[in-house]
Amino acid sequence: MLFYQILITLATPALLSHALWQRLRGREDRAAFRARIGLTRSPERTGPTLWIHGASNGELASARAFITLLQARYPKYRLLITCNTVSARDMAAGWDLTETTVQLAPFDLRWLARSLIRARDVRALIVLENEFWPNRFLAAAEAALPVIVLGARISGRSARRWSQLDFVARTVLESVRLLSAQDGDSQDRFVALGLSNARVAPRVNLKALYTPPPLAGAGPLDGIWHRSTTWLAASTHEGEDESIIAAHCLALKSQPGLRLILAPRHPRRAERITSQLIRAGLSFARRSKGEPVTAETQVLLADTMGEMPLWYTAAAICFVGGSLVDQGGHTPFEPGAFETVLLHGPHVANFDRIYSRLDREDGALAVSDAESLANALTEAMRPARALSLVRNARRALASDQDIEGLFARLDPMLR
Repeated sequence: MLFYQILITLATPALLSHALWQRLRGREDRAAFRARIGLTRSPERTGPTLWIHGASNGELASARAFITLLQARYPKYRLLITCNTVSARDMAAGWDLTETTVQLAPFDLRWLARSLIRARDVRALIVLENEFWPNRFLAAAEAALPVIVLGARISGRSARRWSQLDFVARTVLESVRLLSAQDGDSQDRFVALGLSNARVAPRVNLKALYTPPPLAGAGPLDGIWHRSTTWLAASTHEGEDESIIAAHCLALKSQPGLRLILAPRHPRRAERITSQLIRAGLSFARRSKGEPVTAETQVLLADTMGEMPLWYTAAAICFVGGSLVDQGGHTPFEPGAFETVLLHGPHVANFDRIYSRLDREDGALAVSDAESLANALTEAMRPARALSLVRNARRALASDQDIEGLFARLDPMLR
């Protein structure tokens, strides 16, 4: 841990400089900068608080249903929700949860975590998925607060990296009071790294609890594109867009009415994707610029954040990004909740078990390149085949979540 303490201390000037640069460039607002350095205002109403931390949009969106259950079961607590990105902060703030403050998380300096714990009367730290910040965990443990990790996941590659820092891994995991993994492989890896079996809770995959949010009014594509002939490439990563655009061009030869919503994981890549669309000769509109979409527009470049439910609603087919390149793949639960036909590439280590189940039960189509993706699009556009895939996916994604078993372990800590 001494090595980490030295490293994060030495990195602090660079972190401050980057945060200030983001502020000066207008990428983050004043509240974001102040939150990162621990200068937030105390809430008007105070009281015992549960501190819930998730990395970004995906983690918080997946946990929204569970957060609602937490509020209902433990009404005496206020909530402090923190995250690492402004877009996730704004998304969670838009939920308008009662007795809840949403802000960016402070840098992982122990004195900042201690200060926040004292100022907000934090009674427990609840962390989502893989946000293991050592100083935050240790500050909570020093204050005798339960550190609870929900939907915890760790890939085989990450576990090997952790094992090379054995002392740090064991120190962090010793501060965890309860860990509910999202899958058996992750649970086994955490135990191998030093987590006590006594602190293992029933497994719950927070993403499996996802329910589509209510959408106000008509969607931006309603009455312009038909859902049955629209497909979504969701949360794509660098290296995937070329194959997606090529697949769309191939599929257009047999399906000229096909339309694509291309939603990159990181909207900052929009300019590069725009160049690729121009080279491919496709007509397109950029969502971030408010460009109009017509029936003749072939591609909508959804270069915004926080609007994925709109695109799931508008598309009958969804390619799950991060799976044609070695990024581990994103969740199938969200698009599955909108009853889209699911397509994915070979790199799905983040959700290996559920994708294996989807493939085994004919609930998804696996692709490997532009040609196979184009063929899968043609297959998925056949109504009977699409209905079968959606029905099979619904069954495969319906897993038994032991929510009550998890709450039975949480109750002694939080009630």
